[in-house]
Amino acid sequence: MRLVLILTALLALQGCAESKLDEMKALADQGDADAQYNLGVRYDNGFGVPENDAEAVKWYRKAADQGYADAQYALAFMYAKGEGVPENDAEAVKWWLKAADQGDADAQYNLGIMYDNGRGVPENDAEAVKWWLKAADQGDAKSQYNLGIMYGNGRGVPENDAEAVKWYRKAADQGHAKAQFIIGRVYDFGKGIPENDAEAVKWYRKAAAQGHAEAQNYLGFNYRTGEGVPENNIRAYVWWSMAKTQGHAKAATDIDKLKPKMTPQQIADGQALATKCYESNYTDCD
Repeated sequence: MRLVLILTALLALQGCAESKLDEMKALADQGDADAQYNLGVRYDNGFGVPENDAEAVKWYRKAADQGYADAQYALAFMYAKGEGVPENDAEAVKWWLKAADQGDADAQYNLGIMYDNGRGVPENDAEAVKWWLKAADQGDAKSQYNLGIMYGNGRGVPENDAEAVKWYRKAADQGHAKAQFIIGRVYDFGKGIPENDAEAVKWYRKAAAQGHAEAQNYLGFNYRTGEGVPENNIRAYVWWSMAKTQGHAKAATDIDKLKPKMTPQQIADGQALATKCYESNYTDCD
């Protein structure tokens, strides 16, 4: 009896889903931009319909032609990846520009990438900065990180360490691992802000906990030398082990140099803690 009830419920849900899809198709055929976009998403991802990139492009285009920003972004993405249409960077730029002009932060970020790499447009650092600034002001962490790079290297803007740190920190505060690592290095070497080993360790740890191999390597070094944290060979062993598992060659070399300075019990403790750290996805490493 229970199986019959479950099957009945599943059939009812299927009928409801099919009815909703039919309604969406009817609205899309009548020119409803929201329905056209959502139908494109369904074909793009195979939600309730067979996955079909060309059909997704068809519906994204209908909505995009009506000024629907999400559809313009999606259509640009299809052109950039060559999914459902031949790859065409210039068309991708065209549609991302339309979405970006409506304030779409993801489109603004991608336009920055296109100008940075000269894809579909002539390479232009100043234009890349312009679009990343727009996205960064909306809180886009990737754009904030990229602005840190541009200000740090004087690309598209005058070189300005303090401004670079400002944007790296904004991205780091949102959990951007690469930015967290850079902020750690900035505190480590005192570039743009006063040197502070404890703050460097704090930011290395945040990035290391997200699997950033170089941050794990630096954190191991800090534990080995006692800079910003009490010297601890077991902790150094653990973090170098984490970096080593990701193919970090220097961490592997440093572990080999560290082992002769550890007792057999310390090595065993380090290996046990490293296993716990790795299996917990870097959340249980102390």
